[in-house]
Amino acid sequence: MTVLTMTKRQAGQALAAYHGLAGDWTFKGKEGILAYIRRVGCIQFDPLNVVGTNPELVLQSRIDGLDQSMLGELLYEDRKLIDYWDKMMSIFLIEDWPYFARSRGRHQAWCTANQASVDPIYAEIEERGVVCSGDLDYGEKVSWAWGPTRLSRAALEGLYHAGHLVIHHKVKTRKYYDLAKRVLPPDLYGLADPFETEEQYHDWHVLRRIGSVGLLWNRPSDAWLGILGMKTRERHAAFARLLAARRITEVRVEGLEHPLYARTEDVPLLERGMTEEPAVRRASILAPLDNLLWDRKLVQELFGFEYRWEVYKPAAERKYGYYVLPVLDGDRLVARFEPVHHKAGKPLTIKQWWWEEGVVVDEGLRERVQQSLERLASFLGTGYARQEL
Repeated sequence: MTVLTMTKRQAGQALAAYHGLAGDWTFKGKEGILAYIRRVGCIQFDPLNVVGTNPELVLQSRIDGLDQSMLGELLYEDRKLIDYWDKMMSIFLIEDWPYFARSRGRHQAWCTANQASVDPIYAEIEERGVVCSGDLDYGEKVSWAWGPTRLSRAALEGLYHAGHLVIHHKVKTRKYYDLAKRVLPPDLYGLADPFETEEQYHDWHVLRRIGSVGLLWNRPSDAWLGILGMKTRERHAAFARLLAARRITEVRVEGLEHPLYARTEDVPLLERGMTEEPAVRRASILAPLDNLLWDRKLVQELFGFEYRWEVYKPAAERKYGYYVLPVLDGDRLVARFEPVHHKAGKPLTIKQWWWEEGVVVDEGLRERVQQSLERLASFLGTGYARQEL
């Protein structure tokens, strides 16, 4: 069995290259968005918007020439991407829709149990077209995942989770729904579950999640969230099958007790990343739910960077701040900062900045970081008056 070996620094270099964060830009424009998501499977969605939403922050660090319209166009005009559940709420290629038949089937039970309520709502959408929950006059309260809510909202979300509806578009965070059969390409809608067994499904999803991060271990991790029916035993079995089929390659990193794994198809890319020094060095601002950060324990092991998203912690319990973003410079996580909530017409402003202990802050690093902040401001459609870091 082939085993790839590398140092921690080489692992950082390999991951930076894999995610398009090293040196010159790998991904450009709308085609670059599709290429990156095809590589990693999905990017996680979160509606909080301090200096852009999580998927926008993921993309602004990787996509040259990104503007705020591109992601929405790919989702709601070009229909190349779709919002649905993968690792929590996510965005992925619409061509992957059939692979989530099991997720949709899990939610069908609620629709079946509440058929007398959801059928009239489905019929109304079929007749009148795109709606949001505020367009429907079904005020009765029903039990729902986050507590009692209006029947119209529960029915829309239930039909959406079960795959009968999809998000047609959004106005800020408000979702507008339409029938899946009217939005999805005819060659995708209604396709049967491609997996004959649960084992096949687990193999596919474990392989997908390894590709989402680039290098991942067979340990408990947030990277495994959302894989139906997969606990420790099933995960071990999936790894064993994937290794036997040579679909994943073991990676031994100096100083790590546990092996990592890469998709075998990604090994050449990772090997280039760990050995080729980029012609230029680039600093990047990472999203709080960035694919590179999905396994926080692994990030701490590889980069020596402890990161917790403290947005849902009480203010008194936060070590840093409300919405804190890491900063990557080449293959090192060098800093983190809390931006001021951005409002239209206002410049990007930093509330607090923290350099990592032991980082030598020379003029080159300072300039690269300032340029990354200017790129973020440009993406937001505003300016950035350089602040002392």
